[in-house]
Amino acid sequence: MNKLYIEGNKKLNGHVVISGSKNAALPILFMTILATEEIEIHNIPQVTDIKIAIKLLKYLGAKIKNKNKILYIDTSSMNIYNPPYHLTKKIRASIWMLSPLVTRFGKAKIFFPGGCDIGCRPIDLHLKGLVSLGVKIIKKDNYIIALADRPLQGKHIYIEKISVGATVTIMSAATLAKGLTIIENAAQEPEIVDVAKFLNTLGANITGAGSNKIYITGVSKLYGGYHKIIPDRIETGTFLIAAAISKGFIICNKTEPKYLTNVLKKLSESGANIKVGKNWIKLDMQKKMPKAVNISTSPYPGFPTDMQPQFTLLNSIAQGKSIIVENIFENRFVYTNELIRMGAKIKIKKNYIVCTGTSKLSSNNLFCHDLRGSATLILAGCIANGITVVNNIHHFKRGYESFMKKLNKLGANIKYI
Repeated sequence: MNKLYIEGNKKLNGHVVISGSKNAALPILFMTILATEEIEIHNIPQVTDIKIAIKLLKYLGAKIKNKNKILYIDTSSMNIYNPPYHLTKKIRASIWMLSPLVTRFGKAKIFFPGGCDIGCRPIDLHLKGLVSLGVKIIKKDNYIIALADRPLQGKHIYIEKISVGATVTIMSAATLAKGLTIIENAAQEPEIVDVAKFLNTLGANITGAGSNKIYITGVSKLYGGYHKIIPDRIETGTFLIAAAISKGFIICNKTEPKYLTNVLKKLSESGANIKVGKNWIKLDMQKKMPKAVNISTSPYPGFPTDMQPQFTLLNSIAQGKSIIVENIFENRFVYTNELIRMGAKIKIKKNYIVCTGTSKLSSNNLFCHDLRGSATLILAGCIANGITVVNNIHHFKRGYESFMKKLNKLGANIKYI
């Protein structure tokens, strides 16, 4: 079952409940390696990447119970520091095991991580941060060995390029290091704030998360605790786009509007009527064709690269011409070839594309290459003329919980072939 059959010309309307953030849950799951008592984590999204992370933790010796999106994790008896290749290669997030493993055991061996092929995502910044704190790194052909024969020492670390992954790695290692660690040029994403909040719940001393300078005063031990994962801002944005491209109306519930300031601003520019509440966002694009909007991706609080494909789809059927600049990943436009086959007028120019809106897309036999691109192609099938077949759908299952079910509830007609 690796294909979807999508009937087009659908208007997507209604309510949708937003799941927990995959990008917050993954590092938080691996940070449990640092704790000595049971941890209770709520709002865990049921997606493939999370399932793989749980398998990795269990392989290492963690005891995990899963009840209704609540995980009970006890890593106190964990005794393995070398996760297996067959699981590590499946998710990019597996690199986040390296820091807590070497911090806990004084040694770790991890294979180079996998994930979406959307461009070069080196792990050098992760490794440089660990070396600064006192870890010895040995790189082999396809794996890394990390060694620490004495407690890690706090350090003032400047990250050369803003990186969510490296910020998490350094922050987690510094949590149990001796003295003060300062991370400058830190990533400011809401997911970073959630990881820091989680670690503080366990007894860490982290301040400044959400700014470009994070302070971590090392503690001797982390304990158990309770944490609830934040809502998924990218899932929220994806469903807002679903309504916007189909002249629809949607209310996203159990979300966080403040995480989507730039996305909501661009949707308003496109002509959508938007209202927000404490934990909901309402978008109304009924009887309207969207207007083209220019996009330039950048680290948070800038426009998120994970929303770039969805806005390209919006611009493909919008009134006017737009320019979309990708400043994060150099291979993120791979999905545009599939939209072009559906009739989209897109020209690729190095790290930007020029989009000229067309009144309608046509169905085709499409192939997915990455997570956000796959969600975009599924939405394109919902509004195109005719029947669209989408192949390689395992990609969207990595990051969207019950995506097909939620879209069908809004009025789509999507079936597995």
